Amino acid sequence: MLFILGILGAVIAFFVYSAAKKRGQRQESKFAIMGMAAAILIAFVQIWTVIPAGHVGVIDFFGNVSDKTLLPGVNLVNPLAKVVKFDARTQEMREVMDVPSKEGLSVQLEISLLYSLNMENANKIYKTVGEEYVDKIVIPQFRSVVRGVTSQYDAQALYTGQREKLAEMIKVDLEKVVGARGINIESAPLRKIVLPSRLTAAIEEKLKADQESQRMQFVLLKEKQEAERKRIEAKGIADFQDIVSKGISDQLLRWKGIEATENLAKSPNAKIVVIGAGKNGLPLILNN
Repeated sequence: MLFILGILGAVIAFFVYSAAKKRGQRQESKFAIMGMAAAILIAFVQIWTVIPAGHVGVIDFFGNVSDKTLLPGVNLVNPLAKVVKFDARTQEMREVMDVPSKEGLSVQLEISLLYSLNMENANKIYKTVGEEYVDKIVIPQFRSVVRGVTSQYDAQALYTGQREKLAEMIKVDLEKVVGARGINIESAPLRKIVLPSRLTAAIEEKLKADQESQRMQFVLLKEKQEAERKRIEAKGIADFQDIVSKGISDQLLRWKGIEATENLAKSPNAKIVVIGAGKNGLPLILNN
């Protein structure tokens, strides 16, 4: 539209300039030339368009949408065509919704969706959906997929360790629905899950009981290991005593007694010798 207005303005300025020149009005002809230059500049600018970084342009020429999309930068276009610019950067959408669980409970879920527009399919989105593709496709399908996925899980699973698996299932299912239309789904992280207060208390009590059970199992295992250690230690002592007792004989004891008597006899101190009773009795030497 500005291109047409610029051309018309340049033509009008040209006729004004011609008339002023014939009448000899230099001031009026000067303004006419300036107006004509400005109109031509406006018309010339319309054959170029600038697509910002992270955006994509779609060319609409009176309802005929071009299959070619305009990439970021300066692009030469038909000045009579309309250029629709789409943001292809990663977008975040936050939703707070009440979703059902597998057992029929209502769970409040705060979840984010990270998505982006595929640059190559921007013209397809424009032709089939329009510029409001987020409100028409992304939001309704996102809500539907989230409710469908959460209905497959118990409330406890949503509250505990299944959150990452749940987010991955939402991402995969949503890609199946909107991916073919040219919308990229990057992730669907769960930000917050609010369960009914009674259910939350019950789950927390169960988790505490599970932790206490695991602690007791650890204590019992530790006690069993300690008992096994003591048993092994006692067996080692018994084996040692058995080996030692088997190695001590009457001959060894008599020999040790003879050695002790001999060592005492060699001592320079005065002694009293007491002869032991029995056939094999050894002398007992006492200090005087």
